[in-house]
Amino acid sequence: MKKFFFALILMTGLSMGLQAQFGYGLTFTTDIYQRYTNPSDSTDTYRGAGSLLINPGIGPKIWVGGNDVSLSLEAHANIGLLGLALKDYKGIGMTSFPLLARLNFGGMSGLDREGKFGWSIGGGIQFSKTELFYLANSFEDRGVERDLFKTYIGQFNYGFGMSGFTGSAFLRVGVNPDTDANTFNLGVQFDFNFNKLNEIIDPESEF
Repeated sequence: MKKFFFALILMTGLSMGLQAQFGYGLTFTTDIYQRYTNPSDSTDTYRGAGSLLINPGIGPKIWVGGNDVSLSLEAHANIGLLGLALKDYKGIGMTSFPLLARLNFGGMSGLDREGKFGWSIGGGIQFSKTELFYLANSFEDRGVERDLFKTYIGQFNYGFGMSGFTGSAFLRVGVNPDTDANTFNLGVQFDFNFNKLNEIIDPESEF
């Protein structure tokens, strides 16, 4: 994982040249589908849960780079209000907190005024939890616990960007070989770079 982040930073540094830019803003996500599998335990209970459609997320984001390539760092807080395990209902709700570094190309750089398509790839860590509310007493009595668990994630985005706005579809998968946990997120993401958006409102802006 450390080598991956080092490669991202190195590649971005080589690509930025003399026209490096900085941006900050917000990212909004909504997962079309998410599924999390808890770490292995001794209770012999079904560990997975999924949530469809109503899974909003929001968080801060920063960019550094140029019009065609940039490095971004972002953190989300996501909630799946209707997440549950259909096989053996234990409770409702899911949440996750992905922390990501991404290398962005073309329209996904978030720093170009020209509208175009692009893609990005990145990775990081995600903390997730299922049965967020109302864990059934019958399962608590069996020793079932639902705490935040960690997975190592990779994410791919493809979409369109222009003047500080990017919209994309994304696929994010995560695993943790030490605990046998895994995560899966499929959705759409919208990023707003306040620096670039300010240039539309104030063309003489220094940003």
